[in-house]
Amino acid sequence: MADINKNEEMNEEIIIIELTDDEGTTTEFEYLDTIALDGEEYVVLIENVEDADGVIILKIVSVDDENETYEGVEDEEVVQKVYEMFKENRKDDFDFTD
Repeated sequence: MADINKNEEMNEEIIIIELTDDEGTTTEFEYLDTIALDGEEYVVLIENVEDADGVIILKIVSVDDENETYEGVEDEEVVQKVYEMFKENRKDDFDFTD
């Protein structure tokens, strides 16, 4: 993936999501976008640390009407398509360097 930097004029509210991996480690991520592709939804996140520069794309899986979970995406073609859609949606909010 390419580097990503926020543009200074971005004034949106920051949404923080805490995710816990299979080993019990919790990491904070900033929510950036939700992308729909081929009947599936994907969330675009960036780690909530000062020097984070790459995004993470996870597939949204509904558990029930009120809960969802996130899965890693194995298909690199899907990851690239979602990333390209994210770049197009948020081109005014971020500087992308490929």
